[in-house]
Amino acid sequence: MPRFPNTTHEGFNVTLHTTLVVTAKLVLPTPAKPILPVQTGEQAQQEEQSSGMTIFFSLLVLAICIILVHLLIRYRLHFLPESVAVVSLGILMGAVIKIIEFKKLANWKEEEMFRPNMFFLLLLPPIIFESGYSLHKGNFFQNIGSITLFAVFGTAISAFVVGGGIYFLGQADVISKLNMTDSFAFGSLISAVDPVATIAIFNALHVDPVLNMLVFGESILNDAVSIVLTNTAEGLTRKNMSDVSGWQTFLQALGYFLKMFFGSAALGTLTGLISALVLKHIDLRKTPSLEFGMMIIFAYLPYGLAEGISLSGIMAILFSGIVMSHYTHHNLSPVTQILMQQTLRTVAFLCETCVFAFLGLSIFSFPHKFEISFVIWCIVLVLFGRAVNIFPLSYLLNFFRDHKITPKMMFIMWFSGLRGAIPYALSLHLDLEPMEKRQLIGTTTIVIVLFTILLLGGSTMPLIRLVDIEDAKARRRNRKDVNLSKTEKMGNTVESEHLSELTEEEYEAHYIRRQDLKGFLWLDAKYLNPFFTRRLTQEDLHHGRIQMKTLTNKWYEEVRQGPSGSEDDEQELL
Repeated sequence: MPRFPNTTHEGFNVTLHTTLVVTAKLVLPTPAKPILPVQTGEQAQQEEQSSGMTIFFSLLVLAICIILVHLLIRYRLHFLPESVAVVSLGILMGAVIKIIEFKKLANWKEEEMFRPNMFFLLLLPPIIFESGYSLHKGNFFQNIGSITLFAVFGTAISAFVVGGGIYFLGQADVISKLNMTDSFAFGSLISAVDPVATIAIFNALHVDPVLNMLVFGESILNDAVSIVLTNTAEGLTRKNMSDVSGWQTFLQALGYFLKMFFGSAALGTLTGLISALVLKHIDLRKTPSLEFGMMIIFAYLPYGLAEGISLSGIMAILFSGIVMSHYTHHNLSPVTQILMQQTLRTVAFLCETCVFAFLGLSIFSFPHKFEISFVIWCIVLVLFGRAVNIFPLSYLLNFFRDHKITPKMMFIMWFSGLRGAIPYALSLHLDLEPMEKRQLIGTTTIVIVLFTILLLGGSTMPLIRLVDIEDAKARRRNRKDVNLSKTEKMGNTVESEHLSELTEEEYEAHYIRRQDLKGFLWLDAKYLNPFFTRRLTQEDLHHGRIQMKTLTNKWYEEVRQGPSGSEDDEQELL
């Protein structure tokens, strides 16, 4: 039998080995992302103890702030916005903690440090969702064009004015130099206005309801737009843009922004519509606990999904809240409707209070780099950017609006553009190098936020008196009744407008047969609302009234049978 030479076998082996290696290189998948190590043992126990102390410290701060708000309401200090009071209390608590640490009595540096991830994952979503869910006041969709103009184009104008001003002032050696993307990131984050203080101001002014809706809608959408713009700038910073022209950079930024904005808005809208269909066809009204649980799931669902696919969770949860308020809410039982209102208000209040308190604490807990020229020029640019936003766009809108925005109203809108929690959290979330640049941005943001909240917010009531924006009769009637306490107003009100339900016949009489509906309002009344919401029968209305009456009577009986209840107490209350 012939013997093959060894060279043939060796050549065949080499060829086979090379083929397998090449094939393996072609077939092997991309290496998976490494799994984060799970801490165990003593390290996990230490982290658990640290997290426990952080939770305890946060709850303690919240409890103190709640007592402060209660005192403001009890002693009728309605001229002082709650955000101003809470920030001031946070500054005072920060000073006390600093003295305690200086005396080496305790060390709470880690607990009092504000964590951006906690803000974006736990605190901000309920605030934004509650804002979108409460947009049923007034006709949001009827003014969607004006609101979008202020929120999107106005915020972009402010961001470009502030960012461009900082960049060119740095190139002129007037202030510290920042590159273009960092300047635009700062201009974007500082353009987010605070809706809580803004709405308190306009409620105190008793302005036209349509104007109130314009400002309310702009202030809420503005937060989401500001976050998307900041993320856009951060995305450009992470890429190597040295070989890309300015025009290509602008196109990439515009494409990223459009993807984030419209993709997140579409995702939130789709989630809200799905929730409406689910709760329309799966009738959970006889089990309010399950119905309420389903609403909570759908409320947070778009945020997690959007963040998981690299979209804006804040934009998604905002549009989800708007759609769920418009459609899903009307598929709920009256009990769940009231429960949703009060729960969202309470959670949003706690989250806002926590953020404002930690904002005050940051004066002493944050490592600062203060540059007086940088701070002053940034304040000037912020005020100028807000003016360039409000005045030209308001004059432009007046050509198309029946309710004109007067110059006095424009001035109040400009003055009420206070900064709040979102710029502060975004400044801590920026990944800037070197560390001195990050500290400079963070310190400047804190100063601007405190300047607008304490100085502009504290000057709101004197400005209301000075501008004389109301007519004489309304001014005399409301001189003693101006109230900037959002908590008191929410606690004393169950909004019947959001609880009203119409039968099939009543809905047709109120909306379908109206001749003044145009555009989206006509489309919504004719097709969308009937498709996504459940029209009630007289039997459904009767069952809802019986359910509410039963629960009210049960609660009343439990109160009367309590250990301290008596007929004398009941008569005294009556």
